[in-house]
Amino acid sequence: MTKARAPVKLLDENGRRVDGRLPDEMRRLRIEAGVLRNADGSAYVELGNNKVISAVYGPREATPRHEALSDRALLRCKYTMLPFSVADRKSPQPSRREIELSKVIREALAPAIFLNEYPRTAIDVFINILEADGGTRTASIIAASVALADAGIAMRDLVAAIAVGKIGNVLVLDINGLEDQYGDGDMPIAMMPKLGEITLIQADGIYTPQEIEQAISMASKAIRRIYEEQVRALRSKYEAVRQEVDEE
Repeated sequence: MTKARAPVKLLDENGRRVDGRLPDEMRRLRIEAGVLRNADGSAYVELGNNKVISAVYGPREATPRHEALSDRALLRCKYTMLPFSVADRKSPQPSRREIELSKVIREALAPAIFLNEYPRTAIDVFINILEADGGTRTASIIAASVALADAGIAMRDLVAAIAVGKIGNVLVLDINGLEDQYGDGDMPIAMMPKLGEITLIQADGIYTPQEIEQAISMASKAIRRIYEEQVRALRSKYEAVRQEVDEE
């Protein structure tokens, strides 16, 4: 299907994108861990204009009980775009895309978690999109991974994610909403950075084998930076907790 023409040039004659970034530049990233007192773990992420909050509950008794797994925890994930997260009010009913992304995010996170440490229990991950501007899937994975670690869930590694898009023949890192809507490709990639293992790769659009290699290389460099920010957020949270304890 041919995409509609973009209302603005996505890439100008100087190689700059609609928001002024170069093709290999990420948007501003901000991560906070432990933002919700009532959850076992939580995190807030801003990636460009995306605003995402994630909460984790568990491990806890799996209900309904017939869903419990005898050899590992049941990992459940719910991705929700709030009605005010987009310009036109979204229906509060879960859409097909939200159901699909809940499954995709769960599968991107599962390889990082020692689920076999928690048999017959459930770990619930809730992700709410407060504001969306392209890349909510990858921002959600970043937030959920930090929230899982904040909950003290045993993990092999954190999971970080970024998308590599395509404008004409140029690969661009971390596509925004306009680039997602009018660009020529979208390849979300998630990785366990310390282990160097990919847990998610999807592609919308046509990529040559060389472009796929280049996209993975671009994503890997960005994911290492995201990982540093995830670790910094977790350290900041626990440093604050330690100071509170010391003052008591």
